[in-house]
Amino acid sequence: MKRTGRLALAWMACMGMLLPTPLLGATVAEPAAMPPVAPKITDIQLQEGGLLLGQVVDFNALGVAATTVSLRQMGREIAQTTTDPTGAFAFGKLRGGTYQIVAGRSQGIYRIWAPNTAPPTAQSSVLITPSGPDVRGQGPLGYWLGNPWVITGLVAAAVAIPVGIHNHRMRRMSSP
Repeated sequence: MKRTGRLALAWMACMGMLLPTPLLGATVAEPAAMPPVAPKITDIQLQEGGLLLGQVVDFNALGVAATTVSLRQMGREIAQTTTDPTGAFAFGKLRGGTYQIVAGRSQGIYRIWAPNTAPPTAQSSVLITPSGPDVRGQGPLGYWLGNPWVITGLVAAAVAIPVGIHNHRMRRMSSP
């Protein structure tokens, strides 16, 4: 292929990456709407005397001390406590029903069962884990590799470097 043909192809490839997609007649597909997700409800069996036990842990599964834990039913707070040094908490004299437990930014919905009435899959205590934005190792490298100008530069280098090496070798072979 002649040099002008290669240059024209390289120019068209670069313009295709730089021009906005509407100018090229391309359409960008909209992401499909996600169906609403029903909140997960966990079954918990109360201890004798209506005692609900639980623990708040961090990302390393270590107890989080001095966290305010709120017990709510039908949008109304009915009790509040603070975790001990191991992250443990307890609410007493509860009856069966559906409750929301909130600790910091974490929360969950629990179906509480009276002692000896819970289904076999019910847990004996509440475990509250951290919630918040998922961070999956996207440090500075993830930021830069997500930048379209950086990607364009990498693609251009991936095309230009082998072409330059090839042309340099061809010139060396053709010169006396």
